[in-house]
Amino acid sequence: MPNLWFRLMALEYRTRKKPRSAVDDLRSAGVAKGMRVLDFGCGPGRFTLPAAEMVGEGGRVYAVDVHPLAIRMVEKATRTEGLANVRTIQSSCATGLDAETIDVALLFDALHDVVDKESVLGEIRRVLKPKGVLLYKDHTLNGMRLVELMRANDFRLASEASFLSFMKC
Repeated sequence: MPNLWFRLMALEYRTRKKPRSAVDDLRSAGVAKGMRVLDFGCGPGRFTLPAAEMVGEGGRVYAVDVHPLAIRMVEKATRTEGLANVRTIQSSCATGLDAETIDVALLFDALHDVVDKESVLGEIRRVLKPKGVLLYKDHTLNGMRLVELMRANDFRLASEASFLSFMKC
């Protein structure tokens, strides 16, 4: 994605929803102090920053994005906010994280842009703890097509709220 398009997307995210809705979504998903959260396709950090505040100093948030501008924006925002518990990872798939170390993985408004969806879902599945949760929200890829994709990649639908919650099978 060209930098101009990415900047426009970041601006649209800031105006589309109030930051409070991100906090509400994370809270209702059970994100809490001490957790390890993976924000896959983090973009400008709309969920990364609130998650970092919620997990506190004893927790960690991994912000993954393929776009270098996304990584720079998140790094700048975490410095500005004084958040030392965020680690950025520039990648289209591999996180480099140890297996079964993530409590909650966020996959919000990103999967529709991924070419190799199975590899990304496999990586998320690999790093999720046995009772870890994949939270999903996307304005494009949803419905039965999504449920079938998740099922084919060993995830089962656990609950529906303002996002979908999937668990490992």
